[in-house]
Amino acid sequence: MMETNKMLKKNPADRRSLMAMVFEKISLQELLVDILADMIGGILIAAGVYNFAAVQGFPMVGFNGIGLILYQLFQIPIGVTVLLLNIPAIFLCYKQLGRRFLFKSIKSIAITSIIMDFAAPLFPVYTGDKLLAAICCSTICGIGYALIYMRDSSTGGTDFLMMAIHARFPFLSLGKVTLALDAAVVVAGTVFVYRDMDSLIYGTIIAVVISMVLDKMMYNLDSGKVTLIVTDKGREMCDCIAEDTGRGATIIKGIGSYTGDNKDVVLCACSKKQMYGIRKMAKTVDPSCFFVIMESNEVVGEGFKGA
Repeated sequence: MMETNKMLKKNPADRRSLMAMVFEKISLQELLVDILADMIGGILIAAGVYNFAAVQGFPMVGFNGIGLILYQLFQIPIGVTVLLLNIPAIFLCYKQLGRRFLFKSIKSIAITSIIMDFAAPLFPVYTGDKLLAAICCSTICGIGYALIYMRDSSTGGTDFLMMAIHARFPFLSLGKVTLALDAAVVVAGTVFVYRDMDSLIYGTIIAVVISMVLDKMMYNLDSGKVTLIVTDKGREMCDCIAEDTGRGATIIKGIGSYTGDNKDVVLCACSKKQMYGIRKMAKTVDPSCFFVIMESNEVVGEGFKGA
């Protein structure tokens, strides 16, 4: 790795070829969609931070939270703060990031930081009920982050710091590191700027709802049901599932632990609406079958997303 870095420093042509290798994998259409997602996501995040959190006095998580603290204390634009904080964060953890993800993230950081300070003033501020403001703030921010994350990119911030800390201390849980960083920013905003318990509570609500919206946007939009049917009539069961719902199924050979008899385990992924029909049909085909239904956060493949 060190030899490669020395070589790139000596030969600018090698540096240009490296950049070409990174960007040749990204088509023009993909780049335009990425930029559009960054712009929409940046507008939503900016509106959430400036038009809800800043007006209502809510602490935020991440670098936006730090930017909000400096904005409230010294009127420093939030986008400028976020951009400047991300520069050392990128240098700290660039080794942990793939080239493609790194360059896409730098693009997203630049776009969202610029939009943060120019788009927010175009929208009206909300001065109504604080709880509604906290819910709206966290919801639109969560959607904005999700749009960017779903394009295999990032807005940097504590995401990058978390990677650097985990690389230095791999025994630490990523969840605990994230929780500690977010909690530190929320508490700092409460102590240095807002100085009341209500702000701390609203900041906690915002952090939780953003996490929930991210999970819902990135995974549960493609959620479904998965069933495991233990039966003696696997073939008949699969045929009926295909006929009634159009879904395929997989037969896994199993052995009953108590009887030692051979069993068919029918695995089928389907939508939530289709599961009721499959359950009813299974009991008709084999009244003695053993039926397990599970939630699936995401289903990818033929007939689902990514086919």
